[in-house]
Parts: sequence; C-alpha cells; structure tokens
Amino acid sequence: MSKQRQLKLGAMVHGVGHGWGEWRHPRALANASVNFDFYRQQAQLAEAAKFDFVFIADSLHIHEKSSPHYLNRFEPLTILSALAASTRHIGLVATVTVSYTEPFQVARQFASLDHISDGRAGWNVVTSWLSGTADNFGKAEHPPHAVRYRIAKEHVAVVQGLWDSWEDDAFAYDKHSGEFFTPGKLHALEHQGEFFSVKGPLNIARSRQGQPVIFQAGTSEDGRNFAAENADAIFVNAEGFDQARAYYQDLKRRASGFGRDPQLLSILPGIRPIVGRDAAEVEDRYQQAVALVSIEDAIVALGRPFNDHDFSQYPLDAPFPELGDLGANSQKGGSERIKQLARDEGLSLREVALRFSRPRRDFVGTPEQVADAIQTWFEGGAADGFIINSLLPDGLQYFTERVVPVLQQRGLFRDEYSGQTLRDNLGLPVPVNRYATASQASETQSEAVA
Repeated sequence: MSKQRQLKLGAMVHGVGHGWGEWRHPRALANASVNFDFYRQQAQLAEAAKFDFVFIADSLHIHEKSSPHYLNRFEPLTILSALAASTRHIGLVATVTVSYTEPFQVARQFASLDHISDGRAGWNVVTSWLSGTADNFGKAEHPPHAVRYRIAKEHVAVVQGLWDSWEDDAFAYDKHSGEFFTPGKLHALEHQGEFFSVKGPLNIARSRQGQPVIFQAGTSEDGRNFAAENADAIFVNAEGFDQARAYYQDLKRRASGFGRDPQLLSILPGIRPIVGRDAAEVEDRYQQAVALVSIEDAIVALGRPFNDHDFSQYPLDAPFPELGDLGANSQKGGSERIKQLARDEGLSLREVALRFSRPRRDFVGTPEQVADAIQTWFEGGAADGFIINSLLPDGLQYFTERVVPVLQQRGLFRDEYSGQTLRDNLGLPVPVNRYATASQASETQSEAVA
C-alpha cells in the first residue's frame, strides 16, 4: 500500500507581526522582533507540534512608514543559527535576496547553517521588489523585474554548483598517511555568466541532506516559471479556494513541463488562522484581530507591493484608482492581483485596503472548523500544506495545541518526525553530487577499458 499523503506545515515567525498595529495588542511583546526568547519559544512550539519548518522573512529597505517589524528585526541567518542550537528536528528557512548578494557568500552562509543544524536549512529565494534597496547597496538603479529573474536563475545555479564543490566522501581525515582529503574530489566551478563570475570551490562541504532546500514565492509569469523549475516548495498568498486550486494546478503543470516530478513540489499557501474553543471565543478573538487594523495603517500596507506607493493621496470611498503599470517593477504578481480584484468587484480604495489587511474568515473557527477548512483545501487539490501566520500573540500556541491534534487524529499530519533532515521530513531525495556522478562514470569507463 502507498503511504498516505500528509500535510506539510511551516510557521512564519514574524516578531511583532505583518501589520502596523499587532504590537499594540495588550499581550504582545512590543520588542518581539529582536527578542531571542520569543523566537525560541515560537520555534519550540512549532517543533513540539512536529511542524516541518519555521520561516524567517526579510527585506533590505525601510522608511519611516514601514511596519514596526520591518523597522527593527533580526537578520534571518543569524537568528536561525541561534535557533539551530535550541531545536533538534524542525527545518530552518531564511529569506535571502539574489539581487543584492553574491552567490559565494550565500552558498557559504547556508552551507554553514546546514552543518550547524545537521541538515535542516532552507533558502527562500527572493529577487527584492523595493527599489529603495538599491540605495543601500550603492547601486545606480533597481534591476527591472525580468532582469531580476535572470539574475535569480543564474545566482541559484551558481550557489547549487558551489554546494557540490566537495564530493561527499572527499575528506579522508587519514592521520597515518597525512591525507586530509582525497585528490580529485574537490572541484572548482569556474563559472562565467551574464551577472556573476565565480571560480570556486566553496570552502565548506555538503551536509547530510546534500544541499539546503529551495523555497520560492512566484506569482508573476516569470516568478511562476522560476519557482516551477527551481523550487522544492512554493509559498503563495491565495484569495480563496478556487484561486489556490488554479495556482496549484498551474505550478504542478509547469513543473512537469520542466521535466520535474510534480509530486515532489510542495505548494504551501500562507494562512492566518484564528482559533477559539467555541463560537463565542472565536468571534472575540476575530474582533481582537480586526481591532488591530486601522484604515490609516491598511492604506500604508496596501502601498507595499506597489513599491510603497502613497495611497493616502486618493479619496477613500471613491473607486480604486487607475494605476496603469504601477507595481510592474516591484511585486508584480501581487500588485496585479490587487488591481484585478478591484476591477472585477468594483471596489473602493477603502474596501481594497481593508480586504488585504483584515483577517479573512476562511480559517477562522473552532479547532474542528479550522481543521475542516485545511482538509478541504488539502484534499481538494489547492495545497500540499500551509504556512501558519499568527495574528494574535498566542496564535501559534492556539493552533498547535488545538488544531494540530485534530489533524493528527484524522491521519492528515504526522505524530512524529519521519527523519532527521528537512529533506527527510518534506519527502525530498538527497541530490546527487554532480561531480560524483561524473567520477563514477569515469571509473566505470576505466574499468571497462582495463
């Protein structure tokens, strides 16, 4: 009998939250985004519930109207390296941009995290959509959208090439002979490309999972193709079940078109569940979350996928403004989705802003009701799992202690970790070292000639 398909779950640990008002909740830690104890507690909650991974998002540009979490927060690889020592099984996924880093640097950092965590690292590949980032890195201009994805394709290929610098059995550690490593099992990449020139080799070996897992979130045409060709797992923000299922089918089809097994690609919508023990507590907790979103903050938040466009200049209750190509060179997929929704439903600016800032009711309810919604999406071909975003200070605790047991009782989620590495738990094979394959072929050929 084939093994029953099970959910994959990740927890986004986002300090004081995505929005502008979540830090004001009476029970919120106002300094959560730079509070190690908070991150450790969240990671350990997720690990106790057998989550696949925790995820730390990032960006490299702020201004005075940025959300509180963006203004003052940990750098992802630093905090995940610390969390590696406080956890044993859960995956550790960090956002790092390709547009403002060098492949050698990224390869070395993630390989180090992979060793520190004993094979639990994952890289969320982003191209950076905020044009102000260029000012922080001495760049004359922010690369155009299509160029950023060309950079991404080359950057990831170089990083993965560097991760294979050492064959898995390269280090002999033979004290008697004095051979530290086996000659011929160290390889320089010698890459010369459109954007990068990298000789290599990398000065750290592969970990027990071979290479860190690749995550991505692509919604534009370029983004979808990049994700389908390169990612092991894909994040998506879906407006509802039908949109999520359409995206799921599209990405699986594209993955097949790139010669990949679509079953090995996990599509993971981000959701913001609000859980209560009964209907009264559900409504109370939902209203707590709604109260944290002011229209002023919602208008500022709406500008983010449009490169922080100032929407306060438009009348709140007039139809959503015509924006032309605004957003095409920032968060292209997300901005297009907002414009399309406003057109299709004839929404005002106020309605659009609140729609994208306030919690949806899809995953709001008692533990059984939230589990029902998760099961519907999972079994209905809209998701392979979910990224859990917490709106309330105790949101992750409520989910792990109340919803996860229901999912486990239904056989939809694991009771114990199935392996030691992130690849083990996501059901991904260890990638074969490209040079080991060549060496084995060469040895086979030599034996045949002899």
